[in-house]
Amino acid sequence: MKEILVRTISGVLYISIIIFAMFTSREWFMGLFFVLAVITLSEYLKLVHLTSYLAYFLLAAAFYFLSYDVFADNAVYLLLILSGFVNLFLLKDVLWTSKIPMFEKKKYITVVFYIISGFVFLTLIPIMDIDGPFKPELIVAVFILVWSNDTFAFLVGKNLGRHKLLERISPKKTIEGFVGGMIGAVMAGFVIFKVLENFIPMDAERYPLWIWVSLAILISIFGTIGDLIQSKFKRQAGVKDSGIIMPGHGGLYDRLDSIIYASPFIYAFLLIVDNVS
Repeated sequence: MKEILVRTISGVLYISIIIFAMFTSREWFMGLFFVLAVITLSEYLKLVHLTSYLAYFLLAAAFYFLSYDVFADNAVYLLLILSGFVNLFLLKDVLWTSKIPMFEKKKYITVVFYIISGFVFLTLIPIMDIDGPFKPELIVAVFILVWSNDTFAFLVGKNLGRHKLLERISPKKTIEGFVGGMIGAVMAGFVIFKVLENFIPMDAERYPLWIWVSLAILISIFGTIGDLIQSKFKRQAGVKDSGIIMPGHGGLYDRLDSIIYASPFIYAFLLIVDNVS
């Protein structure tokens, strides 16, 4: 009971800070997520046994030149393509290799095109029109889909889970939990659309119901993959959690692993939808 209480209080505080920063201003949003990115990067570097001040410089430069003040749209699109390839290679390593290679070059590739780019695209989502206004409701909706997927996956998996999803990497994950998480995310997508339809009709027209359902399914799939990838990193490092900053949850990397991996695919999906429509 005490562990559940600590976990709940920690989670509520974490969610409250994120939502507060999102709706305050773009500067507050960028500032908070830069701090989150620095802490997550620090946890990741420890996990893969890499000491690098260069990584923090690259993070700061990417945040400023590719997210806050984009110097070239094509640079963002190039980063998106490279990040997609690296993330898919990480998926391949999870499925078909017993151990993700951890030599120096691969470490820096994952630092740039997995961790850093994950945060860059996360902070680009609320400004899908790069020169357009900051739309916090879009990134809040994405986080709600992620949290809904995680919550329903946990509840369904714990109570109904019988068949393991990928036992050699994450023994607690089940197929039932994965399906439950996806259903929960789709339900949340339906609620989000109805809220937008009633309060922000322009956004509901731009992003109709089928987009939210598709986004929910995409987040459920890629978010789960991101969680499995992080689980494999931790298993190789021989640790239970990536950090201790969040009581009952572990580190920030533990909380953000799903969205970090999924964000380039979310951004690409919304980019395609905007361009096609």
